[in-house]
Amino acid sequence: MDKTIGIFGGGQLGRMMAQAALPLNIQCTFFEATADCPAAALGQVFSSEAEHALHDFIQSADVFSLEFENTPLSDVDVLQKSKSIYPPRQALAIAQNRLLEKALFDELAIPVAPYKAVDSIESLKIAVAELGLPIVLKTATGGYDGKGQFVLRSEDQITQAWAELGTAQSLIAESFVTFSREVSIIAVRGQNGDVKTWPLAENHHHHGILSHSIVPAPKSTDLQPVAQEYITRLLNHLNYVGVLTLELFVTKQGLYANEMAPRVHNSGHWSIEGAVCSQFENHIRAVAGLPLGSTEVIRPTVLVNIIGQYPKSEDVLALNGAHLHLYNKTEREGRKIGHITLMPNDSHELTNLCRKLAKILPNPLALSEDMNI
Repeated sequence: MDKTIGIFGGGQLGRMMAQAALPLNIQCTFFEATADCPAAALGQVFSSEAEHALHDFIQSADVFSLEFENTPLSDVDVLQKSKSIYPPRQALAIAQNRLLEKALFDELAIPVAPYKAVDSIESLKIAVAELGLPIVLKTATGGYDGKGQFVLRSEDQITQAWAELGTAQSLIAESFVTFSREVSIIAVRGQNGDVKTWPLAENHHHHGILSHSIVPAPKSTDLQPVAQEYITRLLNHLNYVGVLTLELFVTKQGLYANEMAPRVHNSGHWSIEGAVCSQFENHIRAVAGLPLGSTEVIRPTVLVNIIGQYPKSEDVLALNGAHLHLYNKTEREGRKIGHITLMPNDSHELTNLCRKLAKILPNPLALSEDMNI
């Protein structure tokens, strides 16, 4: 198929989408602040700072998608005058506002923690009184990887929380959920309404940044059909096309939705080697109007993010079953600059392989020494 897909964003997600598109003879172009971005090696980049850049970007492709949920809606509105974008604008608008997102979850009977809208220090005090402590105070828009939020554990922190986040136009206060672990489910919906889901991933974070994911999530047999039902409701309600991610908390009361991401997701990078068809290829297939591929797992897999500093490539590649992905990004504390997928032929070796990897990573906290997969 000869087609070009324009992608809002040129980071590592756009890069991996373009890598998945090439075998299908599909080209990608990118709209990014700077031409010096991870995706630049795989397609033309239109700098958003250049004059007429958006117009030129729109002319460069047949159909469009995105790698970042904070893609400006104003740009999407200009695009939609002449071209199509997947996922739809409605999904993007909802995902950009946590209050709208929670309202949608409520509408579709997807359980969420109790929450209140906050727009003043007085309404924050009311939220504390009604929800109880602790609560998580978040900006309604923006924020990622743990940014834009404050965990409020005592009433004497109200002034501090408001001082840190109160300049935002809108905030949301959420009851703190007591959970045993965090999981995510990723699914894809085609233009014909066909839906496919990957197995749940169990996600572990370090300083608010995803450290590693285990797939399939251990002891998730009973959770999988529930998560599939929730994400399918979202996909069909939004008439969604492409990959959607739903982050969830595992609690004694069942699964609680945290947030959705209208895009390919970090916790799905394992699927490049670990699934018959990766999240990136299936997203490209959906956007291009092609049939979806199998989401079946080849064998149990662990995804490990490279954060801040690169390990020695030769040390990683010497590990049996290790696949290294580098994003062509400069080293910086807290920055995702690559990932490693571990999937040895004998899945019983997965735990030992994780421990070996932990010893050669610059950030040894990425993997727990006591993990048992």
